Amino acid sequence: MFHATTIVAVRRGNQTALAGDGQVTVEHHIVKTGARKLRRLAGDKVIAGFAGSAADALTLFEKFEQKLDAHRGNLRRAAIELAKDWRTDRVLRRLEALMIVADAKDMFLLSGNGDVLEPDEGVAAIGSGGTYAQSAATALLRHTEMSPAEIAEQALRIAASICIYTNDNITVEAVEA
Repeated sequence: MFHATTIVAVRRGNQTALAGDGQVTVEHHIVKTGARKLRRLAGDKVIAGFAGSAADALTLFEKFEQKLDAHRGNLRRAAIELAKDWRTDRVLRRLEALMIVADAKDMFLLSGNGDVLEPDEGVAAIGSGGTYAQSAATALLRHTEMSPAEIAEQALRIAASICIYTNDNITVEAVEA
């Protein structure tokens, strides 16, 4: 399990939003409260968030962006190709991070095990507060008319009230078709 972060993604209709907290924790100490763990890629058509080592995540963002460029913005193909490389490359295999990547119509959770997981209900979450954020987002998606950005932010606020490795310094990014 990765401590020091929570990322949640929510898709409803033609809009997808990711929210990330700002806390960075080393062991049991908060060392930063305003980190940005989300990135916009591919001309702002793709959003990505990470949990895990920041240096590893930056490497993965760079590799993922290269895959997006190579596959002309095709999110699904780029995600599959990154997962293949991540699993088989000796250097990448050692990276300790998870990623959620999304555009307006697709969302994937990527891991170094070669996982490219597409959530069933349009909600995915990673990091130490991920299960709390995913539960809250799923409930809000099912029982409210809130936008994906509002749901992602509120789900992260709920996770921050429960998980000591998640704070309420929240960044939200959204894409729409």
